[in-house]
Amino acid sequence: MDENNISRRKFVSKGAIALSGLAALGIPVFGQSSGPAVEDPVRIGLIGAGSRGCGLADLIKDWPGVSLVACCDIIPAHLQNGLALAAKGAKGYSDHRQLLEDKKVDAVIIATPLFLHYPMAVDSLAAGKHIYLEKSLANEISQVLDLTKRVRQSSLVFQVGYQYRYYGLYHRVKEIIRQNWAGKITHFECQYNRNSNWRVPVDDPKMERTLNWRMYREYCGGPLSELCAHQIDMVNYMLDSHPIKVTGMGGINYWKDGRDTYDNVRAIYEYPDGIKSSVTSVLSNAYNGYSIRILGDKATVEIQREKAFIYSESTSNARGTVDGVTGATLLTVTQGQPVEIKMDKQPQTLLEPTSYALQGFLQCIQNKTKPVSNIETAKDTSLTILIGNRAMDTETFQTWKPEYSM
Repeated sequence: MDENNISRRKFVSKGAIALSGLAALGIPVFGQSSGPAVEDPVRIGLIGAGSRGCGLADLIKDWPGVSLVACCDIIPAHLQNGLALAAKGAKGYSDHRQLLEDKKVDAVIIATPLFLHYPMAVDSLAAGKHIYLEKSLANEISQVLDLTKRVRQSSLVFQVGYQYRYYGLYHRVKEIIRQNWAGKITHFECQYNRNSNWRVPVDDPKMERTLNWRMYREYCGGPLSELCAHQIDMVNYMLDSHPIKVTGMGGINYWKDGRDTYDNVRAIYEYPDGIKSSVTSVLSNAYNGYSIRILGDKATVEIQREKAFIYSESTSNARGTVDGVTGATLLTVTQGQPVEIKMDKQPQTLLEPTSYALQGFLQCIQNKTKPVSNIETAKDTSLTILIGNRAMDTETFQTWKPEYSM
């Protein structure tokens, strides 16, 4: 067997990082679907009760130690959906500033369109509320840098919804990279494809831009900020770094329906030591959907939604006569059979990443600790997204400026 090959027995016997060991990394670990039990319940106000906001509310509605006591949304139907998941007697608001004045609210979950993240986070900090902010930080570089300064000056818990930092599978992958299973890492290949126009139905034409905010640049950053953000964050996490520069292309080639955010993006980031990360999202073809491939000279690691596999590299191929050329490779096989990356001692119920992230948020409030997905990691990822979009818009290379490492 080629010396670079990784046998199934050797890999499996090596084992995976136990989920119980994630606690040492600041990752919450629970065996059941309920949240952490605490003496003083954390009283949450939900700002933004659309599909994502209600999804978060649904996760926490039966957890001990937390109570959803207020909801806010400018759309009455959304507000009622949020209140249906809230505690008895929860208050409803159409203005987030009124919710922030509610003395019963300890912390807020902000799940609004991207362009509202910055002003709502600023208001929430000023009101003295702990914050769980959906990714990413803001839709402008200046806002990211300003919000970072404000959070640093605060003693409040500030967590950003890059939830894969709380998922044990990615911690296991990072561990095997450090253990050199894949050898020298040279490339990351990330994709998040969908076959969808990404549009929601609108009964009132006046609500078009409000409901379909992902279609418009003034409200969001398109596929790079809404789909690829988690993969970009995971590359930063795996490398403990941010990119040096980026270039790329984007366009509206398929969904010609009045949108001005791209329906396809391809960005290439360069990290220290020449490592490249390609990030692709196509909204007209869903083949292979979500994946991250990590290319090393000994093996390739492929991360899917809930599983990961490692493929060993083989350079020992049979040689013979091919098309009259003696010594040519008869069959080129560089990819070994997949070995699934397992996590030992998994709890009976393995929660999805957002549940772990929300539990981590509650623990940070109770213990007065810093979140795993915090203002520093979120700053770097949010800036990575923004310079990627700027590179595609201008068809130039964009570099990481010194002020980004403030």
